[in-house]
Amino acid sequence: MFSPAEAPAAPSFQSREEIPERFKWNLGNIFADWGAWDRAYNELDRKIAAYAELHGTLAGGPDALVAALELRDEIGQLEYKVWYFASLWYDQDQRDNDINAKRQQVQILFARAAQASSWFSPELLKIPLATVQAWMAANVTLAVYRFELDDLYRQQEHVLDEKGEQLLSLSSRFASSPHDAYAALSTADVKPPVVRLSNDADVSLTYGQYRAILATNRNQADRAKAFHEFHLIYEKNVNTYASLYNGVLQRDWFLAQARGYTSTLDAALHGNNIPTAVVENLISATKAGTEPLRRYHRLRRRALGLEAYHTYDSLIPLLEFDRKYPYEDVLEWLPASVAPFGADYQQKMRDVLAGQCIDVYENPGKKSGAYSAPVYGAPPYMLLNYNDTLDAVFTLAHEIGHSMHTVLAHAHQPFAYAGYTIFVAEVPSTLSEALFLEYMLAHSTDERERIVLLQHAIDGIVSTFYAQVLFADYELQAHRLVEQGKPITGEVLGEIYFNLMKAYHGDAIDYDERARVTWARIPHFFGTPYYVYQYATCFASSAKLISQMTAGPEADRTDAVNRYLSLLKAGGSDHPMTLLQRAGVDLGKPDAVAAVVNQLDTLVTRLEKAIS
Repeated sequence: MFSPAEAPAAPSFQSREEIPERFKWNLGNIFADWGAWDRAYNELDRKIAAYAELHGTLAGGPDALVAALELRDEIGQLEYKVWYFASLWYDQDQRDNDINAKRQQVQILFARAAQASSWFSPELLKIPLATVQAWMAANVTLAVYRFELDDLYRQQEHVLDEKGEQLLSLSSRFASSPHDAYAALSTADVKPPVVRLSNDADVSLTYGQYRAILATNRNQADRAKAFHEFHLIYEKNVNTYASLYNGVLQRDWFLAQARGYTSTLDAALHGNNIPTAVVENLISATKAGTEPLRRYHRLRRRALGLEAYHTYDSLIPLLEFDRKYPYEDVLEWLPASVAPFGADYQQKMRDVLAGQCIDVYENPGKKSGAYSAPVYGAPPYMLLNYNDTLDAVFTLAHEIGHSMHTVLAHAHQPFAYAGYTIFVAEVPSTLSEALFLEYMLAHSTDERERIVLLQHAIDGIVSTFYAQVLFADYELQAHRLVEQGKPITGEVLGEIYFNLMKAYHGDAIDYDERARVTWARIPHFFGTPYYVYQYATCFASSAKLISQMTAGPEADRTDAVNRYLSLLKAGGSDHPMTLLQRAGVDLGKPDAVAAVVNQLDTLVTRLEKAIS
């Protein structure tokens, strides 16, 4: 029999004040204090007003267009700092209503900025493209904006007249309301249930502790109790969550119709020039390739000796391996894992890791999960809830991939192209995880650890590819219900999710009725719709890039590395599929999905042999 694992070794802090400063981010890199933030906020307000006064000037020629674009960039740079200073403060403790009020203050100002700039696209599009292209040919400064301007004309049919754009800008202040209400309901207002485990320990089920139990506790009854109690939070409020998600769906359909798109998917993808077939083919190809996923779960059931196998059994390591990974140890391994990218890349990573821009440990009220915030004009900031588990280690490897993308894009692109699309963003994060895994496997001397790491590689495919495609499938079905004028209820949404679980996992798992509410605890659904499919496309892209960088003649591998670094440096200077094609990946072809399915099949076979 397996014995229950001990609680995570990561320090447990009763308050934020107890956490040593070296484990907390220093927001002074953005603004020295709230006084400086106030001054920047007021400056931003003035620049927004000045931008509105440029209305009617664009026909004056290239200098007038440059003036508008440069002022817009100045506004954008200030927006990054003003927003993230308040947002990061809030995420430290989402119970702080004063800081939340400042966030809302910024959101209101952003809505005013949207109104003040709503004239730009309709006014510019009245000028013939040939005229603007002639201006760019004669004006070096304006030529910097060539891709952006050409792309605006590409989307001309979906740009409304000035009055229409103004009305849409007025509606923008409501756009984040469902997500904000979701965050308040799920974090700020929630009282985590306390569960007593089989070792008589009482555990407060924050999201971090819930994940730790599922990833470390060998007692199935403890995992089941944690699963049911944690999901009960969402079940009790399922009608509220359904109402909030309906708000997201209705918002997306309203915006799609207002701009003349045939569907919400088309509206979500057109801006980045991505065919809707990319998502539709991804879903269909993945559904056709679920057998290796089912094989893996059947293997887990046998290896764990479980009569019944549930979703809450899917994170526990197959072997009892209780090694903890202290945060400061991992900081030494990460730069070593990216040696193929060269010494300069490694040093830049060390600078980020040592730059006091990472908030490491969980504290009461802190936002759950993890992210990397691309603060223009400051180092990228990273939020973690590190708990010394292997899952936390790879979360850090994932987020540092995002941060390095930000560092290189900001260093090599003007502000207009410093940001990168989500479609590309998850390539460096998943690739960073893959390199770190190889580093760990190469340096491990413990055969049991190697099996655990092999399992982690499989779990990465399951969570970053299959699970995200399932989520994308769910989003697409939910949005299409709204497009068809059908009602959205908690029961309807639960049925969609439950049927998808069965479609992807078949008879490989046993299903719990409470799993129907799992959709309600996926923050991306409420904050960034049509986001998650890009985890899967990016995973496929990173897998192909890794193979190019690690196989074949040295010259080919070096060329692949250089293409990859160029991808990071390119930021948002071209359409994402074009950028990936330059790096060596064509997502218009089906072999990318097939490669992931085959990779999983091979890994499961290796794991079967290792366990036997």
